[in-house]
Amino acid sequence: MSKICQITGKKAQTGNNVSHSKHRTKRTFDVNLFSKKFYYVEEECWIRLKISAAGLRIINRVGLDAALKEAVSKGYVNWKDIKVIGE
Repeated sequence: MSKICQITGKKAQTGNNVSHSKHRTKRTFDVNLFSKKFYYVEEECWIRLKISAAGLRIINRVGLDAALKEAVSKGYVNWKDIKVIGE
């Protein structure tokens, strides 16, 4: 799977390394991405998501179900891409 947050849709950006002599070379700014387990109460199962720190704050603020529904409606994740643990 690629380095994209399943809740916010954040992905790596490109930019420049700028040296002291102002010489510019390309670099990537990666997302603060990690894999985390959540208990999905509506389906009564454990799921694993690849989320960023901002995505974790969104889940804490609005709840897992609302965050997943919004991510699916915006096209950041499909229901079939959410990994169910223990099946």
